[in-house]
Amino acid sequence: MEYVEPVVGIANCLGTPVCKYLQYHRKLNDYVRNFKRIRDDLNCKMEDIKLQLKAELLSPLGKIPKQGVENWLKAVKEMIREAQVVENKVSNGRYLCRACNGKLVDEKTREMKEFLNNAPNASEGLAMDGPSAGLPLPTSELVGEEAIRNEIWACLMQEEVSKIGVWGMGGVGKTTIIKHIHNDLLKEQRFERVIWVTISKEFNVMKVQDDIADALKLKEGWPSGDKLRRAAILSEMLKNAGKHVLILDDMWDKVSLEEVGIPEPSGSNGCKLVLTTRSEHVCKYMGCKVIKVKPLSEEEALILFLNKVGPNIVQSPTIMPTLKLVVNECAGLPLTIVVVAGTMKGEDNPRIWKNALKELKERIGKVEGVEAEVIERLKFSFDHLKDEKVKYCFLHCALYPEDFGIEKDELIECWIEEGFIDDMTTRQEMKDKGHVILKKLEVNCLLENVSSERVKMHDAVRDMALSITRMNPRYMIQAGLQLEELPEKVQWSPDIEKVSLMYNSISEVSIDVLPTKCQLLTTLLLGNNPIKKISISFFTNMPCLSVLNLSYTKIKSLPNSISELKNLTTLLLCGCFELRDLPCLSMLQELKKLDLSRTKIEEVPEGMDMLIKLRYLGLQVFSLKEIPAGLLPKLVHLQHLSFEVDNEKTSLKAEEMEPLKKLECFTGRFEDINEFNKFISSLQQRVQNWEGDLIMHPIEIQELNILKCDYLRNLVDDNSSFKNAIDLRVCRILGCKGIECVVSLSSFASSSAHPCQCLEMLYLQDLPKLSALIMKDEGIGSATTSTLVPSATFSHLKEITIYSCSSMKTLLPHWLLPNLQNLEEISVDRCDELVEILGAETSEVEEKGSDALIKFHLPKLRELSFQKLPNLKSICSKSGVMVCDSLQLIQVLDCYKLKRISPFVPLVGNGQPFAYAPPSLTITSRKEWWESLKWDDHPNFKNVLQPLWKEDRGFWRYR
Repeated sequence: MEYVEPVVGIANCLGTPVCKYLQYHRKLNDYVRNFKRIRDDLNCKMEDIKLQLKAELLSPLGKIPKQGVENWLKAVKEMIREAQVVENKVSNGRYLCRACNGKLVDEKTREMKEFLNNAPNASEGLAMDGPSAGLPLPTSELVGEEAIRNEIWACLMQEEVSKIGVWGMGGVGKTTIIKHIHNDLLKEQRFERVIWVTISKEFNVMKVQDDIADALKLKEGWPSGDKLRRAAILSEMLKNAGKHVLILDDMWDKVSLEEVGIPEPSGSNGCKLVLTTRSEHVCKYMGCKVIKVKPLSEEEALILFLNKVGPNIVQSPTIMPTLKLVVNECAGLPLTIVVVAGTMKGEDNPRIWKNALKELKERIGKVEGVEAEVIERLKFSFDHLKDEKVKYCFLHCALYPEDFGIEKDELIECWIEEGFIDDMTTRQEMKDKGHVILKKLEVNCLLENVSSERVKMHDAVRDMALSITRMNPRYMIQAGLQLEELPEKVQWSPDIEKVSLMYNSISEVSIDVLPTKCQLLTTLLLGNNPIKKISISFFTNMPCLSVLNLSYTKIKSLPNSISELKNLTTLLLCGCFELRDLPCLSMLQELKKLDLSRTKIEEVPEGMDMLIKLRYLGLQVFSLKEIPAGLLPKLVHLQHLSFEVDNEKTSLKAEEMEPLKKLECFTGRFEDINEFNKFISSLQQRVQNWEGDLIMHPIEIQELNILKCDYLRNLVDDNSSFKNAIDLRVCRILGCKGIECVVSLSSFASSSAHPCQCLEMLYLQDLPKLSALIMKDEGIGSATTSTLVPSATFSHLKEITIYSCSSMKTLLPHWLLPNLQNLEEISVDRCDELVEILGAETSEVEEKGSDALIKFHLPKLRELSFQKLPNLKSICSKSGVMVCDSLQLIQVLDCYKLKRISPFVPLVGNGQPFAYAPPSLTITSRKEWWESLKWDDHPNFKNVLQPLWKEDRGFWRYR
């Protein structure tokens, strides 16, 4: 690879005119000076825009950055990073001739100039009003709570009631009721904003301020440390917010509104404060109208239980009498009802029901106090988890902070790291087992499903889990409490096994607080703390430590004592952006997972070649200089391997990968297409000769980036290595001078599977010969073409981006549109020869007749973005109309031959085809282009579109 880039660089200069070539050679220093000046100007402009944006976001309530501003800032940040790469290449002599360096610098200077010229117009304002009131919250169905819900609603509608306190025991349904109220308020739109903040048991002013600021979308300029200044800002913003409702959920103690920055709500300002708490005293102290949430009646409790336990139980006359007694033992608390019902769901043995009743009675009889009774009822469900490892999986969730949304994939990874999931042949099998456990805990209502990606623990369920860990002093859990130091020495009992101090404000880890030895400590979670320093001998007396998480801390180096952790199986350092040095790892012979992604290491840690049990290696590190030859072949048990794909220094060779027969997940970069082909060929060869060792299969590739492979003609043909990658989701092809199409039509004849059937995002850039997405053979008509292309081709495609592809004339032919029914975004930029976006071929027009309308049907299309297309004449063919009711945005810039906007027809009904527009459509462009449009064919169309047009005054939404 060392010699590839210089040769490519010289080759790129060969097409340059001689006079220009000599100019690049002679005036390299001038080009470099100009490059640095423009880069500095661009950097200054970026900082100016950021400063003004901060100021705007600090003023009126709810302001958010304009979409174009955020995208421009993001794109410029990436451009400056690219400029640094160019500067490094030139200064390090990465190319062999001055002319090539001069050309490289000149091209990047021109790109930066363009970004500078297209900077957001600060005089027009950089921020805009945010979304109206807020977003609805996910919640469960209410049973028998209508009366209390109506009472709370009535208070909210009364001008004289400004503060409402909703109280009741844990698990009685306070939060569920208020979530419904929150969503009802959004629907009714009687208030300008509805703000939801969860307080939790360990009240912290800074956290509450942060949560309110997040709800108000206050990002830029929000001070980090000064409580008084933050309170002043919040107070001013809330005063300017108009009528709003602030909901403080799960308040455990009285709170000073003034200290937080919450103005006193009153009838004069029309604002309301609603809080939920387990304490009536808190409601009274805060001056609230007090509303108590009582347990469900027997009838309501039975209805809720039967809804959760399943229909086969409801129909059993032998179980029903016992079932009713079980429901009574749940004391009308919705939480315990659904948890116990989840535990008993599907159980049709009357004896087991009688035993459950006996067990519940005994549990409740042995404790005193309402909260203790709730915990014992919930423990009933925990104890009925038959698998001990599933119980450990559940208790592990308590290591996270209260009310924390836990990522499902992260949680399952933790279970694997802890050994709660038995070893299996593949990591994927273990993940699948993790999802089964997760589902079981959800079905038993021990975990709440927050979204498709996250779960959380109800605070009462977490109390129950914590009570279990306290019975035997094995866990110390102080996560998310804003601690600034490690817990005191007395809290570190010698027999402690698991410690969670994640999500705190600890900056130093000192050995002074530890007992002489932590002989039994197996898990230490210190992630998401601003830790800068760890005592040299901190890890010396932790012989059993197995899992150490220091992710997202500010450490610059690790102490040598980490080398003494001979039983360590998991070391997580992801997101330690300051970390540059690690001690020798050769003694960590048991290590199975090592994640160094997003650190600043420049070299692979010493001794990594000795970690032969490694199964997971994360090295997505841009600063990494190289992967030592011979390292990967020693790590034969690797199942997951990831490198930084943009780091050319970590390009791999197939022979290094070939011994990794257990590899399942790979993210990285091959040295060139030949090495990738060798790798895929080796996988395919193993498939043919499979004897039980092959794990990874070429069909499982999900993301593919192809850069500067000039001899590749298309992504898929009979000889392609990617032909069997049927699970491909994201594909980017950049700078490949030979690419003529993405898919060759001839490939469909020999294969029923191809990589485009699951493709969701397609990005094509700098492909000078690209003329079509699908290349058809000469003489094949459009009707024949549509029958040859399988319906699955591009059927999941959501986003197409085409940038600087100079040979393409029509982007999407009409015959391909039936395959593109999930398409949402089309972005085309700098394609000089492009004439139309949606095209109908001559044969189609002749077949339908010259007066017939051809409908271009794209039901999910949301956005069309066109920039610098000098020959674009139409969005769709002259005889075509667009059926795109979901279309929200058309953006046009520097497309001066485009003189008409294609007409629309509605998705259903005849309507008025040429005087209709999609209901949510906005059109943005420069004023001169809009005024140059012609409407003579359909003059009423202008009247429909004119209110939808907005002027773009000088900046463009970069991707």
